[in-house]
Amino acid sequence: MGHPFTVGVEEEFQIVDPATWELRSHVSELLASSAATFGDHIKREMHQSIVEVGTKICSGVDELCEEIIRSRRGLADAAERVGLRVAAAGTHPFSNWVDQVLSPGERYQTIVEELQQLARSLLIFGLHVHIGIPDQSLTIELMNEARYFLPHLLALSTSSPFWMGRDTGLKSYRTIVFRRFPRTGVPDRFESWSEYQEYIDLLVELHCLDNAKKVWWDVRPHPTFGTLEFRVCDVPTAPRATIAIAALAQAIIVKLYKLRTRNLGFRVYHRRLIEENKWRAARWGLDGKLIDFGRRTEMPMRELALELLEFVDDVVDELNSRREIEYVRTILADGTSADRQLQVYRRTNDLRAVVQTLVEETRDGVEQSARAYHM
Repeated sequence: MGHPFTVGVEEEFQIVDPATWELRSHVSELLASSAATFGDHIKREMHQSIVEVGTKICSGVDELCEEIIRSRRGLADAAERVGLRVAAAGTHPFSNWVDQVLSPGERYQTIVEELQQLARSLLIFGLHVHIGIPDQSLTIELMNEARYFLPHLLALSTSSPFWMGRDTGLKSYRTIVFRRFPRTGVPDRFESWSEYQEYIDLLVELHCLDNAKKVWWDVRPHPTFGTLEFRVCDVPTAPRATIAIAALAQAIIVKLYKLRTRNLGFRVYHRRLIEENKWRAARWGLDGKLIDFGRRTEMPMRELALELLEFVDDVVDELNSRREIEYVRTILADGTSADRQLQVYRRTNDLRAVVQTLVEETRDGVEQSARAYHM
């Protein structure tokens, strides 16, 4: 493609019992059923009712489409072979974290020992998008600028309106649950890679953490992959939404990079201002208003999303991702997974019906996506 901005995705899925629609702590059975398909691209998480699947490093969004459709189809097939189902949503509508079995292993034991109930109650499911960056200095510079768009990406991904059997009134309650963890949220601005590295080194020296993986910001330099990792999003139910958000994140980075090459750097905003917009995105999703700090006014999220599409328009053809990013318009028209979950609940007054719909949409969305991309 003539640029180094590769893309990859990690998605966290719910393991569900098709008889009760509750979470099941059966990740070991699912891993055994899927090992031949995924190899080391599938892994357990803190709770045994969560499974994470990652794509390989993709040179472009067209390759990413194939990876996501293949991995979601393979995961659904593997789950069905052992009498389970998978669902994609930021929280389970009614299962209680108290009932979930924690995964074994030194890493998880260390986190639970350090964070106690914060770790035990972290029953949430996210989408992580990795964008390859050519060098460390550029990673920090682009992270500083890309922070502004975190609320926009969150609003497009919202899929967690319920928590332990209650309608929370938020479109992304996952955001609130994860906020309890230390070293989360929108990162501060860093003047250079060396300043960022000094921060990490200081925390390691003072025994606050043992490695940079325990910095869980909404966007961060990944400590081993050499990527800029967007972690702000709920996992979307529809695979095409995951693809669109990943494509949009890549386009944002490439657009910011091109602005820098023309000495037209994007304005860097203070984290406290971005956090205001993040709260609005978590609370209202697409139906809310974000603050346009440049114009000092509130703007409907849907209008800002269209402005964001215009902002990246001059790079999407180079990235060969116009078709994928255009799906953002479908999200704006039809709503997010959170909106659809709430519609089902208001129609049925039954959270089990919500989970059943999530399982069906997670499965059916793969086949619909395959047809859309003629795979």
